[in-house]
Amino acid sequence: PGTRLPLPYRPHGGWISAAMRLIALGLTAWIGARWLSRPINRIAQAAEHFGDSLSTQPLEESGPAEARQAARALNRMQAQLLEQIRQRSQFLAAVSHDLRTPITRLNLRVEGVEPPELREKLHEDLREMSIMLGSTLDYLRGHVEPEPLQPLDVEALVNSLAEDAQDQGQQVSVNGKAKPIMARPVALRRCLDNLIGNALRYGQSAEITLKDTPGTLIIEVRDHGPGIPEDHLEAVFAPFVRLETSRNRASGGTGLGLSIARDVALSHGGRLTLRNCPEGGLIARLNLPRK
Repeated sequence: PGTRLPLPYRPHGGWISAAMRLIALGLTAWIGARWLSRPINRIAQAAEHFGDSLSTQPLEESGPAEARQAARALNRMQAQLLEQIRQRSQFLAAVSHDLRTPITRLNLRVEGVEPPELREKLHEDLREMSIMLGSTLDYLRGHVEPEPLQPLDVEALVNSLAEDAQDQGQQVSVNGKAKPIMARPVALRRCLDNLIGNALRYGQSAEITLKDTPGTLIIEVRDHGPGIPEDHLEAVFAPFVRLETSRNRASGGTGLGLSIARDVALSHGGRLTLRNCPEGGLIARLNLPRK
């Protein structure tokens, strides 16, 4: 009696302390990993967008030393590629522009050619050369002089293009609504004009559909022509590729319309695809991200 007995041994307090330390260590490691991986994820996303279009903002050089070094190298590579493309495009644009002068002289000299049938054939060849040069300049102008992005009422633009075609007796209809989007107005107008022109050239009519979502604006241009063979749906985007082999530019075009349209889509961070409609005809689908 009166003697204080020792308390029984309880190991639970040590386990709780160790568990708390492990939880704190795991949480710290998770936060550190997230902090270290954020610059890497940013570099990966920039590289992905870089593959779609060179006209992107330089990557922010922040984070650990290795991440800053990788971002600096990516920015330097982007600047070098843009400079090479700019120099090449300027050279080709200058050559195409300078060729207009001899073509003009040839047109004047052809007037004295006999017989009249030969003179008309020479004039037709010179007209085709002028059309090709104009298309080439349009194709290169987007690389040499890129527009800044600005708010654009796409619905009003599409309706304007449709009304212009309707005034010329063409069958063009517009369905759907679209809110304004950040875009390059002249380039996007050229893109849509080419798509509508192709639909009218090969399908005699164009049905334009606007599908607006919070993250993406979709513009579809459908015709009722013969469509494109499945194995050529991607090949037609290459410059100067024409499935219509006629020498008549009014029916065959120059082969640059879809190339220009796809370049415009890529410069907006979007994409342009073609697919044959089961009911007949071709659908050109332009996806423009709102982000």
